[in-house]
Amino acid sequence: MTRAGLRGGSDDDVLLPGDRRDEGALTTLRRGLRMMPEFRRGLPATFSLALIATAGRVVVPIAVQQVIDRGLTRPGGPDMGLVTWLVLACAVVVVITAVAVYRMNVRLFRTTETALAGLRVRAFRHVHDLSVLHQQGQRRGSLVSRVTSDVDQLSVFMQWGGVLGLVSLGQLVVATAVMAVYSWQLTLLVLACFVPLGFAVRWFAKRLARVYGVVRERVGDVLGAVSESVVGASTVRAYGVGDRTANRIDAAIDRHYRASVDAQKTTAAVFVSGEFVAALANAAVVVVGVLLGLAGEISAGTLVAFLFLVTLFVAPVQTASEVLNEAQNAVAGFRRVLDVIDAEPDVRDPAISTPGRVHRLPGGPLGVRFEHVTFRYSPGARPALEDVDLTLEPRRRVAIVGETGSGKTTFAKLVTRLMDPSAGRVLLGSDAAGWVPLPEVAFASLRAQVVMVPQDGFLFDATVADNVRYGRPGMTDAEIAEAFDHLGLADWVASLEAGVTTAVGQRGESLSAGERQLVAVARAYVADPDLLVLDEATSAVDPATERRLTRALDALTDGRTTLTIAHRLSTAERADEVLVVDRGRVAQRGTHAELVDVDGPYARLHASWRRSSAGEPEPVGGAPS
Repeated sequence: MTRAGLRGGSDDDVLLPGDRRDEGALTTLRRGLRMMPEFRRGLPATFSLALIATAGRVVVPIAVQQVIDRGLTRPGGPDMGLVTWLVLACAVVVVITAVAVYRMNVRLFRTTETALAGLRVRAFRHVHDLSVLHQQGQRRGSLVSRVTSDVDQLSVFMQWGGVLGLVSLGQLVVATAVMAVYSWQLTLLVLACFVPLGFAVRWFAKRLARVYGVVRERVGDVLGAVSESVVGASTVRAYGVGDRTANRIDAAIDRHYRASVDAQKTTAAVFVSGEFVAALANAAVVVVGVLLGLAGEISAGTLVAFLFLVTLFVAPVQTASEVLNEAQNAVAGFRRVLDVIDAEPDVRDPAISTPGRVHRLPGGPLGVRFEHVTFRYSPGARPALEDVDLTLEPRRRVAIVGETGSGKTTFAKLVTRLMDPSAGRVLLGSDAAGWVPLPEVAFASLRAQVVMVPQDGFLFDATVADNVRYGRPGMTDAEIAEAFDHLGLADWVASLEAGVTTAVGQRGESLSAGERQLVAVARAYVADPDLLVLDEATSAVDPATERRLTRALDALTDGRTTLTIAHRLSTAERADEVLVVDRGRVAQRGTHAELVDVDGPYARLHASWRRSSAGEPEPVGGAPS
């Protein structure tokens, strides 16, 4: 899979690999059914119940014909016994039909929800399997809408349109068969009326597929705009851009409104066409049926029964517009869900993709080796890292420094295999235990031994203890409190309202940025990794929290191989080794003492940082590059 076109843009512009917007509805359904074995297993019994339900509907017209021709107008006078028997038989059939319809609905609902729950889980997990780069190329609202509202639309159709479609199709077939038995002439007349509509529906179906594809995309746009404004509410208020944000949401809603109106116009055209043809068929049957009756071709009971049967035949056609409407809306959503599932992750777990070449990382502190590594965020772009060739020994605390955009964070993401290099190899291990290429390391082994603590310290909407437990499931609250104590954070935990059982709120917003970092550091500590990657945790916290974090990080990094993306060069001063990244290349390497007095990027960065820390103005032209 290429990375072209995966950055920025709206959902209209950014297509997932395998995106098939022009794919036919039947092709989409076949693809989808292959992914929902639960639904396929439940279909035979559901179809059997649908057949019983539809067969029961033609009993009444047949009974009417028999009552008129054999019960009421027979030559010897009315046969009330036969009439009574036919009425009772009809009542029994109606009850059986009602039971069959009930059981069909229950089975269809249960089967549908089971299948769609499985589809939702597969889509959700596949989104998480996609690389960070791939996820960044998609609007969050679009990805969320594919797993939620698009699947919900499928549920609505399969439970409502599916029931109606099954019953209507069976009703159409059975009604046609009985009509043909009664009068082949009138049956051909009815079919002739509906043949032109059949050709028109094919055109309408293509049109509906197109317009409802746009509707589903606009739903993703609305969700994206709303979620972005909610997450960024504090920034919106701080800069007083509420009106501008509201206008963006209004514009997204307006685009969704106009797309929906366009879709409904096509739906209305289908409905009107069906109504017109149905009226034409009824009128034609009455006229021709009376003429056939006068000619002695059919009896009065047959004509009345035939009119009942025409109603049964026409009803599915009249509801076809609603079913087609929901079907195309659902297929458009189905196509978007399947496009997510079809997207091939560019970072795959070898335990799944190449099980014969899976390795575990050796135990103990891990070193890092880059063999001529180059990485580009998209083909043709300037390399974020270029021809990096180095080895970092185990048990070393390494600080990676450089200006913004120099490639520091890319370095960390490659080590943790959030992304794979465009060229070259990244290996973990040691000279003693051997080196293992990252693409051959099972994710389970990699995530257990390599942990990254990002700068923002994301927390889930749970307690402090629950968030720490993500590092090692099964820990008790007492063990978590002990871990905080080992990190020198017992006093901070004691200051919380409920200690380690304190709720942190969504995204940890009940805590300050520094406090969220404390929880993230504790989470990494209990995970007990062999290689730790830190995106400078003390870069945006107050002095008191920075002292706490520094103590905790010293305990966390003790005896471990540690790579730190250093924004504050005080971190580089304490490191065993410093890597200076400049324009995607490792420009310098050594200890702080070795580099600070040598003319080069590190000395200039350090001097600029010292002036900034002391509050001195930068030279004209800003910090040296």
